[in-house]
Amino acid sequence: MTNNKQHTTNNKQQIAYGSWKSPITSDLIVAGAIRMGSVVLDGDDTYWIEGRPAEAGRNVILQRTSDGKLTDMIPAPFNARTRVHEYGGGAVAVKQGKVYFSNSADQRLYQQNPGSEPQPLTLEAKACYADGIIDSLRGRLICVREDYSDDSREPVNSLVSIVLSLESRELDVGKVQVIACGSDFYSSPCLSPDNSQLAWLSWNHPNMPWDGTQLWVADIQEDGTLGEAQLVAGGVDESIFQPQWSPTGVLYFVSDRTGWWNLYRWQPNGGGVEPLWEMAAEFGLPQWVFGMSTYGFESENRLICTYSQDGISYLASINLQSKQLEIIETPYTSIASLQVTRGRAVFIAGSATEPNAVVQVNVGTGEITVLRKSAELEISPGYISTPQEIAFPTEEGLTAYGFFYPPQNQDYQAPTGEKPPLIVKSHGGPTGATSGTFSLKIQYWTSRGFAFLDVNYGGSTGYGREYRERLQGKWGIVDVDDCVNGAKYLVEQGLVDGERLAIAGSSAGGYTTLAALTFRDVFKAGSSHYGISDLEALVKDTHKFESRYFDGLIGVYPERKDLYEARSPIHFADQLSCPVIFFQGLEDKIVPPNQAEMMVEALKAKGLTVAYVAYEGEGHGFRRAENIKRTLDEEFYFYSQIFGFEAAEGKVELRRSN
Repeated sequence: MTNNKQHTTNNKQQIAYGSWKSPITSDLIVAGAIRMGSVVLDGDDTYWIEGRPAEAGRNVILQRTSDGKLTDMIPAPFNARTRVHEYGGGAVAVKQGKVYFSNSADQRLYQQNPGSEPQPLTLEAKACYADGIIDSLRGRLICVREDYSDDSREPVNSLVSIVLSLESRELDVGKVQVIACGSDFYSSPCLSPDNSQLAWLSWNHPNMPWDGTQLWVADIQEDGTLGEAQLVAGGVDESIFQPQWSPTGVLYFVSDRTGWWNLYRWQPNGGGVEPLWEMAAEFGLPQWVFGMSTYGFESENRLICTYSQDGISYLASINLQSKQLEIIETPYTSIASLQVTRGRAVFIAGSATEPNAVVQVNVGTGEITVLRKSAELEISPGYISTPQEIAFPTEEGLTAYGFFYPPQNQDYQAPTGEKPPLIVKSHGGPTGATSGTFSLKIQYWTSRGFAFLDVNYGGSTGYGREYRERLQGKWGIVDVDDCVNGAKYLVEQGLVDGERLAIAGSSAGGYTTLAALTFRDVFKAGSSHYGISDLEALVKDTHKFESRYFDGLIGVYPERKDLYEARSPIHFADQLSCPVIFFQGLEDKIVPPNQAEMMVEALKAKGLTVAYVAYEGEGHGFRRAENIKRTLDEEFYFYSQIFGFEAAEGKVELRRSN
């Protein structure tokens, strides 16, 4: 047990790392904390979706009027969430005050008129909808549909139109018509300003949207169907993101054809494709969810955009005539869900010291207005650890990246010579990225005396296509190496205790965690949140969107069955020799509970310390406040027992299997 004897030095108590008492409690984290996303602009009004842990994770559509009035637009128990691709996104569209949304419980589309109850648009069916836009000229909604009606085959994705309420066609309301089909996946339908053309993205197995997509344009016929589609850009080796028409009818989009997701535009009638602004930065994102947006048009001559470099987001303006980019100064390091209209840009943003908020920028004056915070915090800066961007050497002479958070608590310091325990975080995806945006969950650890390393391992986005493709064929190798080498680097720098290293991750990050614990001997403990332990079981029991994802990450199954077995921790549990805690939602369709349960049983049989916490009613990610709280506290107390320090708040009951 670590020596917890207290001394006072320079008004700070001297006490062991891990035993610091923190005002950042699990109760604080779940009390009023909300998730934000899916910004929509409608005239002078702003809409977005809030995920509220206090309401069992319900996603509520909020409206903020220009005078600052906030209104919940959908009543309980309605929950704005779609299951297209399982990950959803693009669950809401708004036009002239009418809200259209997908409801989680029945996956039907609903129309919400001001002052009335939501009314269903679609019939009860084995189908779900996403990425909707309103075609006002024809009185319809155009969106992506995922059809599960034929149980003998994988779901069928298509673009469909759905009739909205029109006096002359009242009997047709809710009628669904397929307007584009034949590809495995669709996204991003967008109408030209004169409503004469539709653009959209499609792609096919085995590609993921960040591997290769195709951008199409077609004329809309008098009967609402589409004419012959024209391929504008894209292919199996070019990822296209967010097509959008300018006010003058020019089609813009993001492409990674040069190795970076940059902005381009297409002039019809032989004008061809030209770059708008080329730089070693990412104007695009991996399309895990629908409705992502990184740019929009403020006027006919001005585009507002966000891009990332080295894990940091920037806001900028591009003159569409001179094609010159100008930075718009903000205090934010993370910007998402950017929507633009004349005079203003609205987005979700955060920084190293401020949690996410819905933010509005007057693009004429630069004035910033916070419309809604994800949490109202009154925490002294002395408890906040500021992330340090680090680059560290990894295998094959390459460099990997991450954000390092040293322990920070204004009331305590550690005894001379003691170094802090470290948690290495492996993000999910694996095609994704972490950022240095303020996170109460990270501050929970650092304010108690832990160091924290959030790794953007090879395969992460935000560093160009070459970096993103480091993981091709090497999932379970490159990501593991980078997490291990990040920890070793901090040990070598004298910043952390090499005997108290832990690794944690969720979903794909949980796989990296389990692989690092199984195939390497650097970490002394681990925490897997709905992580993958059996790659073969996963590839045989996953959903359509990711069913061929592993072809690129590992190899084609079953031809490379050997690789799936060789990289699955479940087959090598005898090599794992340190304690692990597992957290799992019992309704998880992406990583089923048996993935955790098989690993738990294998570790129990070996006599290792293992804990398993399963949640009824939770899926892929925990949304209920009580479960978020319990996960934080149980993981902390698990480490306290493994690393030998006394928790300042006392003990909680651990549900150990051994």
